[in-house]
Amino acid sequence: MLNTTLQIVAVLLGGALLMNLIRLFRGPDLPDRILALDTLYINSIGLILLFGLYRGSTLYFEAALLVAMLGFVSTAALCKYLLRGDIIE
Repeated sequence: MLNTTLQIVAVLLGGALLMNLIRLFRGPDLPDRILALDTLYINSIGLILLFGLYRGSTLYFEAALLVAMLGFVSTAALCKYLLRGDIIE
């Protein structure tokens, strides 16, 4: 029962990833693309966590944590670049 649920949720997260990619490439302006990229990170973290549950390994949880940290830093850097035009002051 758990495996079936994990597969259904993985398919739904895959659909969400595809919709995020569409918004990332066809976004009307730059803030929408940054938001799509941030949401893409969040959905990929969920997919990594689901795969870790499916495999029964704790290594994937650490990988998801690394992706979360990199996603946060990159989103903050992109927003700072968008607002000020320079990342490092």
